[in-house]
Amino acid sequence: MKKITIALVMFISAMSFAQGNAELKAHYEAYYKQMKNQGDVQGVINAMTHLDILTPSQARRDTLAYLYVSEGKYVQALNTIGIEKNASASDLNVEVKAISFKNLNDIKRALEQYNVLFDRSPNPSLAYEIADLMMQNNEDAGAKDKIEYGLKNVTDDMKRAFYETQRPYETSLKAALIYLKALNLFKENQATNLDAALKLVNDALAIDPNFNMAKRTREALEAKKAQPKN
Repeated sequence: MKKITIALVMFISAMSFAQGNAELKAHYEAYYKQMKNQGDVQGVINAMTHLDILTPSQARRDTLAYLYVSEGKYVQALNTIGIEKNASASDLNVEVKAISFKNLNDIKRALEQYNVLFDRSPNPSLAYEIADLMMQNNEDAGAKDKIEYGLKNVTDDMKRAFYETQRPYETSLKAALIYLKALNLFKENQATNLDAALKLVNDALAIDPNFNMAKRTREALEAKKAQPKN
């Protein structure tokens, strides 16, 4: 009789817990919907965090990490999904890691994740990101290969965002790749490649005269060219 009573109590407790979880889940699903309607990203993050505790889901964690990235919270994004390279991870998972590591200046890990994305679906935008990071990591030969891939496959409608000014702007991805090729060439040999690099920067500006980084680089290259030779 005692065993039956204990079993009954445990069963009732389990039922109550399940019912409580279901009510909480319904509450946070409604909260999530309301926060989404209001455009409250932090509210959406809070709702998704509670939902993931109640019903864990890798897809939800990937989305949650992406929301953190959209808010510039890169450490929180990585804490949500981990930092490991995972061959079976979703594209969103890998992209979040790549963007987060890049913004945290962990170039090695960023390259690792961007290369996973490129191996899955190569495209000129990823080629630019990888080439840019490789040059920062002094992998100039590899960067050159990615730039050439990008230039062979880029189309005129593709864009690339830049954030070095107070107001972010977009430029032609083709112009951005030509500009990166100029930097790569100049870095290879500043003495002999200055004129060729300057021509490439001008080619980029011919495509987009408002390309701010290219304009600043042209000024620097022209100033260097004007310096008296010893």
